[in-house]
Amino acid sequence: MRTLFSAAILVSALGGCSALTDFVKPYRIDVRQGNFVTQEMVSQLKPGMSREQVRFVLGAPLLSDVFHADRWDYVYRFQPGKGDLQERKLAVIFEGGKLARLEGDVQSEEAAPADPPKAPAAKP
Repeated sequence: MRTLFSAAILVSALGGCSALTDFVKPYRIDVRQGNFVTQEMVSQLKPGMSREQVRFVLGAPLLSDVFHADRWDYVYRFQPGKGDLQERKLAVIFEGGKLARLEGDVQSEEAAPADPPKAPAAKP
Protein backbone atom coordinates (compact mmCIF):
# COMPACT_ATOMS: atom_id res chain seq x y z
CA MET A 1 0.00 0.00 0.00
CA ARG A 2 2.82 2.33 0.87
CA THR A 3 4.56 1.77 -2.52
CA LEU A 4 1.32 2.50 -4.34
CA PHE A 5 0.90 5.74 -2.40
CA SER A 6 4.49 6.85 -3.08
CA ALA A 7 4.10 5.94 -6.78
CA ALA A 8 0.96 8.10 -6.97
CA ILE A 9 2.79 11.03 -5.38
CA LEU A 10 5.72 10.60 -7.79
CA VAL A 11 3.43 10.51 -10.84
CA SER A 12 1.50 13.58 -9.73
CA ALA A 13 4.75 15.45 -9.06
CA LEU A 14 6.14 14.58 -12.48
CA GLY A 15 2.84 15.40 -14.18
CA GLY A 16 3.28 19.08 -13.45
CA CYS A 17 6.88 19.15 -14.62
CA SER A 18 7.16 20.98 -17.95
CA ALA A 19 10.53 19.38 -18.72
CA LEU A 20 8.85 15.99 -18.88
CA THR A 21 6.07 17.20 -21.19
CA ASP A 22 8.65 18.79 -23.49
CA PHE A 23 10.48 15.48 -23.71
CA VAL A 24 7.46 13.19 -24.08
CA LYS A 25 5.25 14.19 -27.02
CA PRO A 26 2.75 12.12 -28.95
CA TYR A 27 3.68 10.93 -32.42
CA ARG A 28 1.88 12.88 -35.13
CA ILE A 29 1.62 11.56 -38.65
CA ASP A 30 2.12 13.56 -41.83
CA VAL A 31 -1.25 14.31 -43.42
CA ARG A 32 -1.40 14.82 -47.19
CA GLN A 33 -4.67 15.76 -48.84
CA GLY A 34 -5.61 16.64 -52.39
CA ASN A 35 -3.79 16.66 -55.70
CA PHE A 36 -0.02 17.16 -55.64
CA VAL A 37 0.73 19.26 -58.71
CA THR A 38 4.39 19.86 -59.50
CA GLN A 39 5.92 22.68 -61.51
CA GLU A 40 6.95 20.08 -64.11
CA MET A 41 3.32 19.01 -64.57
CA VAL A 42 2.16 22.61 -64.97
CA SER A 43 4.89 23.34 -67.50
CA GLN A 44 3.40 20.62 -69.75
CA LEU A 45 0.14 22.56 -70.01
CA LYS A 46 -0.33 24.71 -73.10
CA PRO A 47 -3.21 27.04 -73.98
CA GLY A 48 -5.73 25.32 -76.25
CA MET A 49 -5.37 21.84 -74.72
CA SER A 50 -8.58 19.83 -74.38
CA ARG A 51 -10.09 18.77 -71.06
CA GLU A 52 -8.94 15.19 -71.64
CA GLN A 53 -5.34 16.30 -72.22
CA VAL A 54 -5.36 18.41 -69.04
CA ARG A 55 -6.84 15.50 -67.07
CA PHE A 56 -4.09 13.23 -68.43
CA VAL A 57 -1.36 15.64 -67.27
CA LEU A 58 -2.77 16.75 -63.90
CA GLY A 59 -5.17 13.95 -63.00
CA ALA A 60 -8.79 14.37 -61.97
CA PRO A 61 -9.55 17.69 -60.27
CA LEU A 62 -10.25 17.72 -56.55
CA LEU A 63 -13.09 20.18 -57.05
CA SER A 64 -15.33 20.54 -60.07
CA ASP A 65 -18.33 22.78 -59.57
CA VAL A 66 -21.63 22.17 -61.37
CA PHE A 67 -22.24 25.92 -61.54
CA HIS A 68 -18.73 26.67 -62.87
CA ALA A 69 -18.15 23.80 -65.30
CA ASP A 70 -15.30 25.68 -67.00
CA ARG A 71 -13.17 25.77 -63.83
CA TRP A 72 -11.26 22.91 -62.25
CA ASP A 73 -9.59 23.38 -58.88
CA TYR A 74 -6.57 21.41 -57.75
CA VAL A 75 -5.88 21.85 -54.04
CA TYR A 76 -3.03 20.26 -52.09
CA ARG A 77 -2.53 20.46 -48.34
CA PHE A 78 0.37 18.97 -46.39
CA GLN A 79 0.41 19.07 -42.59
CA PRO A 80 3.61 17.48 -41.31
CA GLY A 81 3.61 15.99 -37.84
CA LYS A 82 6.25 18.52 -36.89
CA GLY A 83 6.42 21.70 -38.93
CA ASP A 84 4.37 24.26 -40.76
CA LEU A 85 1.32 23.71 -42.92
CA GLN A 86 1.89 23.85 -46.69
CA GLU A 87 -0.89 24.59 -49.18
CA ARG A 88 -0.95 24.84 -52.95
CA LYS A 89 -3.88 25.89 -55.09
CA LEU A 90 -4.26 25.77 -58.86
CA ALA A 91 -7.34 26.69 -60.86
CA VAL A 92 -7.58 25.60 -64.49
CA ILE A 93 -9.94 27.76 -66.55
CA PHE A 94 -11.45 26.51 -69.82
CA GLU A 95 -13.17 28.55 -72.51
CA GLY A 96 -15.02 26.67 -75.23
CA GLY A 97 -13.72 23.33 -73.97
CA LYS A 98 -10.07 24.42 -74.37
CA LEU A 99 -7.52 25.47 -71.74
CA ALA A 100 -7.55 29.27 -71.49
CA ARG A 101 -5.50 30.16 -68.41
CA LEU A 102 -4.21 29.07 -65.02
CA GLU A 103 -4.65 30.80 -61.67
CA GLY A 104 -3.12 30.07 -58.30
CA ASP A 105 0.17 29.33 -56.57
CA VAL A 106 1.72 27.18 -59.31
CA GLN A 107 2.11 28.88 -62.69
CA SER A 108 3.43 27.74 -66.02
CA GLU A 109 6.75 29.13 -67.17
CA GLU A 110 5.00 31.01 -69.98
CA ALA A 111 2.68 32.75 -67.51
CA ALA A 112 5.42 33.60 -65.03
CA PRO A 113 6.19 37.31 -64.97
CA ALA A 114 9.45 38.32 -66.57
CA ASP A 115 12.22 39.76 -64.44
CA PRO A 116 12.03 43.54 -64.37
CA PRO A 117 14.74 45.24 -66.38
CA LYS A 118 17.71 46.28 -64.31
CA ALA A 119 18.68 49.90 -64.15
CA PRO A 120 21.96 50.64 -65.96
CA ALA A 121 24.93 51.20 -63.72
CA ALA A 122 25.79 54.83 -63.12
CA LYS A 123 28.96 56.03 -64.80
CA PRO A 124 31.65 57.30 -62.42
